[in-house]
Amino acid sequence: MDKQLFTEMVRKLWNAWEIRVLVLISLSLQIILNFFGSRRKYIARSWIKILVWSSYLAADWVATVALGNLATNVQGNCENSSPSASHELQEFWAPFLLFHLGGPDAITAYSLEDNELWLRHFLQFVVQLGVTIYVYVQSWSNINALTFLSIPMIIVGFIKYGERTWVFWSSSTERLRDTLLAIVDPSPGIVKFCMQAGLHQDIENQEQKEGKHELLDAHFLFKRFSRLFTGLMLSKGEAQKTIPYFYKKPAKEAFNLVAIELGLMYDFLFTKLIVVYHRLGLFLHYFNFLAIVTTLVVFSIFIHINSYPYYLTDICITYCLILGAFVMEIFAFVHYSFNDWAKLIVLSFSMKAKTYKYVARIPFPSFLSANQKRWSMSMRQFNLLNFCIKDISTMYRYINRVEKLLGILNWLEKFQYLTWEDVNPDLQEIIYRGIINAHEDNLRTDPRLGDSEKKILARRGDHVIKKNNLDEEGNWYTSQCDFDKSILAWHIATDLCYCDDSTKHGEADLNSINSKTSRCLSNYMLYLLVFCPTMMSSGNGELRYRNACDEVMRELKLDPKDTTKTRSEILKPLFEEEPQQPAHVIDPRYKTVLSSARSLFRSLQNVESNGWSFDKKWEMICEVWVEMLGYAAIHCRWREHGQRLAKGGELLTHVCLIMTHLGLKAQYDYDYIALDIEG
Repeated sequence: MDKQLFTEMVRKLWNAWEIRVLVLISLSLQIILNFFGSRRKYIARSWIKILVWSSYLAADWVATVALGNLATNVQGNCENSSPSASHELQEFWAPFLLFHLGGPDAITAYSLEDNELWLRHFLQFVVQLGVTIYVYVQSWSNINALTFLSIPMIIVGFIKYGERTWVFWSSSTERLRDTLLAIVDPSPGIVKFCMQAGLHQDIENQEQKEGKHELLDAHFLFKRFSRLFTGLMLSKGEAQKTIPYFYKKPAKEAFNLVAIELGLMYDFLFTKLIVVYHRLGLFLHYFNFLAIVTTLVVFSIFIHINSYPYYLTDICITYCLILGAFVMEIFAFVHYSFNDWAKLIVLSFSMKAKTYKYVARIPFPSFLSANQKRWSMSMRQFNLLNFCIKDISTMYRYINRVEKLLGILNWLEKFQYLTWEDVNPDLQEIIYRGIINAHEDNLRTDPRLGDSEKKILARRGDHVIKKNNLDEEGNWYTSQCDFDKSILAWHIATDLCYCDDSTKHGEADLNSINSKTSRCLSNYMLYLLVFCPTMMSSGNGELRYRNACDEVMRELKLDPKDTTKTRSEILKPLFEEEPQQPAHVIDPRYKTVLSSARSLFRSLQNVESNGWSFDKKWEMICEVWVEMLGYAAIHCRWREHGQRLAKGGELLTHVCLIMTHLGLKAQYDYDYIALDIEG
C-alpha cells in the first residue's frame, strides 16, 4: 500500500514538473552548444567531444519530447475544461522550443554525415513546425496578450529552424560544390584589387609585422582549393597561380596561413556561415533580435499587470527562455562580428573606399590577431611498446580480463594510452623543409612526364635511403612492403633506437630536435594507423598492429610479479639477435612486423659504426618520417580531412594542404581546365 502511494506521489510530482524540467534542460543544452560548439575547432581533448556530442544529440530529443508533451496537455485541456492560467503560460513556451530546435549558429552539423541527412531534418522541421502551430491554435480557446505575443516568437523559431535545415542541404556533398562557387563572396575583388593597386607590394613589410594581410592570402587560396573537399579536381594552372603566394614563406607563416584557410572551410561545413553573411540572412537575424527584445518588453509589462494568475516558477522559467534566446542571439552576433569572415568584409569595403592602409592598422580584439588559436596545434601520440608493457601488476591483469570480457578494451585504450605533443615551431620547420625539398624536386621534373611527378608523390622513405647511399646495405622496409607494415616496423625500430641510445649516449643527446621530432612523428603516425584508419591509404593496418602487439608480448614474456624493472630492462629481449630465419622469410615482404623492426633497428644502429654521427643518424630517421607523413597526407581522401576539422584539426590535414598549394597533390590534372575564380 505504501509502495503504491509513493509511486502515485512520484507520478503526480513528475506530471506537474515534467514540462518545466524538459524546457529547462533544453535551454541548458542550447547554452552548452552555444559556448562550446565553436571551441571544438581548436580543442581536441576528449572531454569536449563527449560534451558537445552528448549535448548535440540530446538537444533535439529533449526539445521534441517537451513540444510533444505540450501538445498532449493542450489536447487534454481542450477535452476537459478551459485551460488553467499555468497551462496558458506553458503553451507560450512552444515557440521557444522551436527556436531551440533551430540550434546555435556556431554548430549546425556535428559531423559531415549530418549534412547528408538534410532530407530527414527537413521532414523533422515540417513536423515540429506543425506541432508548434497546433499548440498555438489550440490556445485560441482563451485569447489574451500571450496569444498575440506568440506570433513573433513562432516566426523567429520558424526562421531559426528553417535556416538550420537549409544549411544542412547547402552543405551536403551534392550541393556543396555549387554552394562554394555560387555563394556571395564576403570579400569580392579583394585579391584582384590588391594585384592591380600593388597593395601586396606596398604594405608587405608593415602588414607582415602586424600579421593581418595573411587573411587576404588565405581567402585567395580558399576560393581555389575549397573545391577539393568536394572531390573535384584542379588544373595544374591553379597551382601555378597559388605557388607564388605560398612559396618561400617562413614555416610558421605557412602553417598559420593554412590554419586560417581550414578555419574558413570549417565554417562552411559545420556552421550557419552560409546564411549569416548573406544579405537575407543578416536581415533575418536583425528581425529575430528585434522580435526577441519586443517579446521581452511586452511580456514584462503583461506580467506586471497580470502576475497573480501564474505560478512564480512558470514566470521565472518564461523569463529564462526569453533571456536565453536574447543572450544566444547576442552571442551569435559577437561571434560573427569578430571573426575572420567579418574582417574580410571590413577589408573589402575599406579597399573600395581606398582606406585599407588605415583600416588595417585598427586594433582588433585579441582573438582576431595572428595569435588566434584556429586549431588545437597538437598531435596525438600512441606508442606500441608502451601499450604492450602497460602496467604488469596483478591488478592490471585482473582488470584486463574484465575489460576483454566486457568487450571494451579497444574503447578504453583510446583514452588510457593516448598522450599529446604540441606542434611547435621546430616541428613545423622540419616538416616544411621536407615539403619544400619535394616541391623543388618537382620543379626540376618535366611536366609532360607524369611518371616523374608520381615518383615524387610516392616517396615514403625510400628517397631518403637512396639519398644517403644506403639502398645497397640492407632492407629498409620503405617501398619494399605495404605502407602499414612500414609504419609499424619504423615505429618499433625508432623506439628501440631511442631507448638504446638513451643507455649509450644519455638523455642529454636525445634532447636534440631530430631525435625528439622523430619519436613524435613516429607516435603520431601510429596513432593515425590505429585510431584513424580511414585516413591512411592501407586498410590492413589494424590487423597488422594487433599481430605486432601479440608478437611483442610473446617476445617480452612479461611477468606480473616483476614490477621493479625499468623500461630498458623490459625491452632488453628485443635488442638481442634473432634466431636464424629460413631462407624464404628473409624477403622483407614475408617477415613479420617485429622481425622486420628488429632487423631495421640493427641496420640503423650499424650506420654509426660506419662513420655516421649520432645527429646524422637521427636526421635521416626524421627525414624518413617526414616523407611518410607527406605520403599519408596526399593519399588521404579530402572528406576524411574535412571530418577531422570538427575534432580539433589534424596535423595531417595541414600538411596535405601545404603540399597541395605547392603543386604536390594527386587531384591536379594536366588535361583538366578549371574554372577561373578571381576573388
